[in-house]
Amino acid sequence: MKKNLITLIALFTLAISAHAQQNSYIEMLANQPKWVDSVFKKLNRREKIAQMFFVRAHTNLGQKYTDSVGLVIKKEQLGGVIFFQGGPVRQAVATNAYQKVSRVPLIVANDGEWGLGMRLDSTISYPYQMTLGAIQNKELLYKMGLEVAKDYKRLGMHMNLAPDADINNNAKNPVINYRSFGENKFNVAVKTGAYMKGMQDGGLLTTLKHFPGHGDTDVDSHYDLPQLTFSATRLDTLEIYPFRELIKQGASGVMIAHMNIPSLDNTPNLPSTLSKPIVTGILKEKLGFKGLIISDAMDMKGVVKYFKGGEADLLGIIAGNDILELSENSDRAIHLVRRAIRQGRVDIKTIDASVRKILTAKYWAGLSQKDTVVTKGLIAGINRNASNALVQELANASVTMLKGKDYIKNLIPIRRTAIVSIGVPSVTRFQKEVAKGFYNSVYYVLDKNASATQISNVAREIAAFDQVIVGIHDSRARPANNIQLNAGVKSFIKDLSTRNTVFALFANPYNLAGLPGLENSKGLIIGYQKEDYMQVSAAAVINNRLVPTGKLPVSILPNYKFGDGM
Repeated sequence: MKKNLITLIALFTLAISAHAQQNSYIEMLANQPKWVDSVFKKLNRREKIAQMFFVRAHTNLGQKYTDSVGLVIKKEQLGGVIFFQGGPVRQAVATNAYQKVSRVPLIVANDGEWGLGMRLDSTISYPYQMTLGAIQNKELLYKMGLEVAKDYKRLGMHMNLAPDADINNNAKNPVINYRSFGENKFNVAVKTGAYMKGMQDGGLLTTLKHFPGHGDTDVDSHYDLPQLTFSATRLDTLEIYPFRELIKQGASGVMIAHMNIPSLDNTPNLPSTLSKPIVTGILKEKLGFKGLIISDAMDMKGVVKYFKGGEADLLGIIAGNDILELSENSDRAIHLVRRAIRQGRVDIKTIDASVRKILTAKYWAGLSQKDTVVTKGLIAGINRNASNALVQELANASVTMLKGKDYIKNLIPIRRTAIVSIGVPSVTRFQKEVAKGFYNSVYYVLDKNASATQISNVAREIAAFDQVIVGIHDSRARPANNIQLNAGVKSFIKDLSTRNTVFALFANPYNLAGLPGLENSKGLIIGYQKEDYMQVSAAAVINNRLVPTGKLPVSILPNYKFGDGM
């Protein structure tokens, strides 16, 4: 019996370490498995081209929509599917249906920069990358990558269109911003690398984005074509830095941004996605990237504004992309590529090389063996206690104290304390958590559009308290700039900051610029986003149960700079 138990333990250990011992995707490309060759030889020209196209799917738009995507996959035999909003069980059912009609197994992907919760209900959302950029222990990000990989694999997915490697050095960036690890290229490279490595070690294909760097734009490429006017030297030494470093570390994929960059390709209105000098010349040849090159969504205005009727898809392939995601019409695009091959505009050897890279990725991800996503126990399987505990650990490690270390340490638990939440309609988790350390406390709440009378009443009452602790909450779904507080509420915050008040900001740190006066407060803690786990962390700091170790990942001039934190 004892001998059998030892044997079982040994087999279990081998199973766990099997993937860790497997070659990386990049290593496998140099010695492609026989499966790749056998599948490749069975594909005709049209089927090869189809492998380069990934179609959009949702599971929140009804069964008719879901079925229509299945019909496209069955008819065109595309290479992959990218899921957007929906639910995990519905996605698992759709995945099984889509794989069933695919002669070559599909790569199933979505973009989960903060995990499955970015797209799916009933799943875990990890902190945003801006929050993670404040963390000083990169091993926590590696652990997060491993957990995300477990979630993806349990749901039958093989590729995460993440992490974001952009350096957000433009505070007004409307599309990257909180999705970036911050403004410092070294910090961004280290944090992106830890998250990427965790996912890849967990058996997930990853995608660094948005090459050559979308962090210093003030235009959202979903709606228009941004232009970068920087020199090639500036781009090479700053924006491209994280990509270069992480390519050296074995990144499996890179996504190309839709940006016009005259210093790298002076073709008028040409997005970087469609630029051969950028995709092939810089990424492939100069940086030596061997992995999958993936376009940003080909239905975005940034790419189709100037290149219509499928021309964008064709140019994307000519430029050197291996995978085009979300073509407006993949059937039309495949037809255009076939014609371009006959005309000599596209070399079939280029198509063959891309298809082999895609098939190798499928083999590496385990798709040489068809499998079915088991729906029983799925919700529990992707909502593990360990994952929830890690979310809180990440929050604890990110919370940043900018002012008031000694003042907060000397707050007195038995004194009369007003605990105020601003920007929300009702009592918050922050207030309830802070109250655990202050036994003689009273709650006050001011909504983001509080009237002058409401503000006056709260101001009058809290004037009688010995200690005032205030949470400022951004109530929006995402932690953007320009927090939505009316002028009266902002004036009240400024007035409070001249008194003995401790503040915790649960919002994008860039909002400090729009809340003058906080720099004069007795205490200031940054929680980065509105979620309860950040409120718990900030409250623990105020209650002197947590020593804050987070550092600002961005500068908010003139008062705060990158790396600030007590």
